Amino acid sequence: MGVWAAGGAAPKRAVPAPTQPWLPAPLSPSSRWFAERSRSSSLHKVEEKFTWSPTKPRCCPLHIGFPGHVGLRDLGVPWDGQKPPPSTMQAPRLRRQPRSQQECRERLSVCSKLCYAVGGAPYQTTGCALGFFLQIYLLDVAQLDPFYASIILFVGRAWDAITDPLVGFFISKTPWTRFGRLMPWIIFSTPFAVISYFLIWFVPDISRGQVMWYLVFYCLFQTLVTCFHVPYSALTMFISREQSERDSATAYRMTVEVLGTVLGTAIQGQIVGKVVTPCIQSPVFVSESNASASMGDVNMTHYTGSLTDMRNAYMVAAGVIGGLYILCAVILSVGVREKRESSELQSDEPVSFFRGLKLVMNHGAYIKLITGFLFTSLAFMLLEGNFALFCTYTLGFRNEFQNILLVIMLSATLTIPFWQWFLTRFGKKTAVYVGIAPAIPFLILVVLLPSNLVVTYIVAVAAGISVAATFLLPWSMLPDVIDDFKLQHPDSRGHEAIFFSFYVFFTKFTSGVSLGISTLSLDFAGYQTRGCSQPNEVNFTLKMLVSAVPVGLILLGLLLFKLYPINEEKRRENKKALQDLREESNSSSESDNTELPSVV
Repeated sequence: MGVWAAGGAAPKRAVPAPTQPWLPAPLSPSSRWFAERSRSSSLHKVEEKFTWSPTKPRCCPLHIGFPGHVGLRDLGVPWDGQKPPPSTMQAPRLRRQPRSQQECRERLSVCSKLCYAVGGAPYQTTGCALGFFLQIYLLDVAQLDPFYASIILFVGRAWDAITDPLVGFFISKTPWTRFGRLMPWIIFSTPFAVISYFLIWFVPDISRGQVMWYLVFYCLFQTLVTCFHVPYSALTMFISREQSERDSATAYRMTVEVLGTVLGTAIQGQIVGKVVTPCIQSPVFVSESNASASMGDVNMTHYTGSLTDMRNAYMVAAGVIGGLYILCAVILSVGVREKRESSELQSDEPVSFFRGLKLVMNHGAYIKLITGFLFTSLAFMLLEGNFALFCTYTLGFRNEFQNILLVIMLSATLTIPFWQWFLTRFGKKTAVYVGIAPAIPFLILVVLLPSNLVVTYIVAVAAGISVAATFLLPWSMLPDVIDDFKLQHPDSRGHEAIFFSFYVFFTKFTSGVSLGISTLSLDFAGYQTRGCSQPNEVNFTLKMLVSAVPVGLILLGLLLFKLYPINEEKRRENKKALQDLREESNSSSESDNTELPSVV
């Protein structure tokens, strides 16, 4: 076959003219002359591109594409002309692109960030409507006893908390599809969530089954919205490998989410607020001259509005919010691409739920972060759940409370960009103290001063500023904790959803307990369903629930943040270490693909 020995000279023999159709055609004299002139300038280029094996025949019929259809045979490479020998070429080594070009590929467009951010609106819109209005709806519109209302609120929130880690675990077990691993959960849960949400705001024409009706559909909706929100929250880690891009996308998301709370408050509040809530006057103690009158004549019911109109208004608001839910889900699924390589979704071993739980719960930075935000978030959730009753009965702003809620959400929306700038300029840990602490004096002020509408609006603006910081900071700091976890456990993959789901689990569970206890405490204080006014004990209880208790929780949370170990210096060190690991991983991947297999 004319095999050369390593380092030997080429044997001098004639090369037969090729007769097979797949062989290069013979050269014309002019082409051969051109090949001889090009040999000196072209052969060294071929040698730069290919590495020839010294132990194999240095011959190949591959056509390189020189002018005049010159093949390797025409450049002096011997060949027997019968059959193609084994390939002896190695693939050219790929040059790594400069780091700046890699970072440019990782940058997200504004359109992608907006589409990603829009996906956060459904959860906040529905959650805001339920948080602000469900309690007063169950008490004054559905006319449930406060004890049963507290059971519905507690069980619904507790069930919602339980579903978060379970959904996070099932997501980690979900195989990769052409839509991604997280996106199918978002797409298929949307229509069922909208239906169950609408049925929450429907008053069934049954007397004994109302409690079960609201309990079932409230729990069902919480399950379905969890199937939407947990994968959406984990999607933060899967849209880019650049931490700055993730933080920027998080800022977009928080802005839209707070805007979603504004929409939820505006839609629900303004539609419902157009109908005057019917109420019953408190019992009137008659004088002795009317003592003989029947109690039915004295304790008369005074309707200031139609109960049917109020129920219809709640259903209209639910339909509008449900349509917004579907629209946002469509924009998210169409405009965002889940990147498989960014999160290293594929793992060599299946993720064990208890193993993942143990790893997550043993990570000190994560425990300290969620504990601090647990108390601060709980403070604002108590304020959210009882603020409508506080404005209606304690302050006497029955027809203004929906506008006060709207001011809170607008203030939060407008200050999100400021807090994003602040945390990048002064650090996230500093932003926690500067953003949350100013709410304390205003919460105290609103209960100490006499009922004043102007003061209430000022307090609403200040509360909105702190709400913005409370919204933004946890979701901006959780990726830092996950990066720290990856450095300590580089071989552990697929736990991102568990991090997010367990944070939501603790927040929802404690908020369910607090909201159930607060509603039950109103029952003990003597809350009167559909009453135009409430006893002094109820007003005092509402003051405690929107002022004293939230202030204590905020102070406790700020003290716990002292223990959080990831400051700006630590965060930069983690970022550099992760970047080095990714470059090393990319380098090894490139070296594994530099050689092509031999082709016979």
